Amino acid sequence: MFDLPVLSLMTFLPLVGVLFIVSVRSSNENVIARNAKNTALFTSLFTAALAGYLAVQFDAADAGFQFVEKYSWFPNLGISYHLGVDGISLFFVLLSAMLVPICILASWHSIKMRVKEYMIAFLVLESLMIGTFCALDSFLFYVFFEAVLIPMFIIIGVWGGKRRVYSAYKFFLYTLLGSVLMLVALLTLYVQLGTSDIPTLMENPVTRDLQIWLWLAVFASFAVKMPMWPVHTWLPDAHVEAPTAGSVILAGVLLKMGGYGFLRFSLPMFPEASEFFAPMVFWLSVIAIIYTSLVALVQEDMKKLIAYSSVAHMGYVTLGIFTATTQGIEGGIFQMISHGLISGALFLSVGVIYDRLHTREISRYGGIVKNMPKYATVFMILMLGSVGLPGTSGFVGEFLVLIGVYQVNTLIAVFAATGLILGAPYMLFLYRRVVFGTQTNDDAAKMPDLTRREMALFVPLVLLVLYLGVFPGYVMDRLHPSVDRLITLYESGLQKGEERRLAVVAAAEMGDTSGYSVARIKPAAGQYEQEVTFVPAVAPNHGRDDNLPMPIINYNE
Repeated sequence: MFDLPVLSLMTFLPLVGVLFIVSVRSSNENVIARNAKNTALFTSLFTAALAGYLAVQFDAADAGFQFVEKYSWFPNLGISYHLGVDGISLFFVLLSAMLVPICILASWHSIKMRVKEYMIAFLVLESLMIGTFCALDSFLFYVFFEAVLIPMFIIIGVWGGKRRVYSAYKFFLYTLLGSVLMLVALLTLYVQLGTSDIPTLMENPVTRDLQIWLWLAVFASFAVKMPMWPVHTWLPDAHVEAPTAGSVILAGVLLKMGGYGFLRFSLPMFPEASEFFAPMVFWLSVIAIIYTSLVALVQEDMKKLIAYSSVAHMGYVTLGIFTATTQGIEGGIFQMISHGLISGALFLSVGVIYDRLHTREISRYGGIVKNMPKYATVFMILMLGSVGLPGTSGFVGEFLVLIGVYQVNTLIAVFAATGLILGAPYMLFLYRRVVFGTQTNDDAAKMPDLTRREMALFVPLVLLVLYLGVFPGYVMDRLHPSVDRLITLYESGLQKGEERRLAVVAAAEMGDTSGYSVARIKPAAGQYEQEVTFVPAVAPNHGRDDNLPMPIINYNE
């Protein structure tokens, strides 16, 4: 059933479209632009069709990686071209494949300069995004993860607003500097364990002390990508200056790479460090939720308001992930999927009226429900989804996250719940000022309603927001086995760390661990007495415990 190399086809098909666009020659710029747009659209639609095949053929009951492709890349180094998806990465691949054709259609008339290069940038970006979510080799992942910066930097820097160069460099430098530390962490893992295979790394955590440093290194990269407070300041500038489609793909997919990195690297590879730093992540997330919600309340630029709301919504994602509970992790992933749909559609909504009035100032609008009723309806559904109204996808993710957080820390759950209260005012404030009220701007009163092309952009997004809000089971059924496996790996890593700790304590008490020896560790009240039997290590230690024998632990009452 999986003979078709569907992941490689999805990853590299957009590059075939790029080659076709580059090969087209004409003295007429309009002909070049038309061919570039048509090629980009059809290529992205065919990629989306492959994504549909992926979703249909995916086995919801299988917790492991599916559609696996593995070929030797650098055989002398043990680095391979390794692709695969599980229930976690599946939906990020689908989201990427869905949003790119929408972005190309959204740019059909608004991009008039260097159209050929613009379409090439988006196809390259699509290839790199899908590759990031499919990669199962840490170095292959890093190549895709970092290369994403290049087309996004160009999209902002060439087709952005007045401050596009400043915003593009700020985006590039923030994300690049964090990723340098991640590269150091990946190299360290490779040296310690002798492999760059992600499934192998997930099953063989290193020692706790090393985990602490490596966790901080990858955290620097993923926290910027999310972005988390206080390294979020690049995001509002990037959103404000990026073209509409750039904002859609930035909010819809690129921000999710940070959360995906936490799920694929931080939790399973560094479980003890994740447990140690979880309180810090909780408080950073709560600060992000409350602070950025308050900042969003005073914004006069629509794009900047939605950008700050994105930081708040991503705060729920990090909260859910680091609870290490089923509800929390599934809620965090669902929140990322929902946010990708809702925030992408909200940025499209801003782009629709910006193309008509060429301003994003909230005060320049008002009363447009009279001349744009279809737009007002679409905007209302998206606004309610953003505030987490029951019946929309936004409710499901946040509700599950709060359940997961409540199981771990009640105080954090209370603070996180205030974000739901603060989220409603700024979105309702935005909607009231833009859609209702008195029409004081004659130009706004003359704006035409949504065209057929614009309706085609919104309909699939709105339907998915409503469908997932009422029937989240399709996503949850495919998420649950993979999330259970992730939690099993996390708990197994904690158990291995506890065994190593007991081995060190016992060795210190006995002073000699040669041969076979037994030590009894006095238990705390209400716990089992733990008998630690030492045997000489006969298997490779994979860099975990350089000189300690392998412990066998028996639990006796």
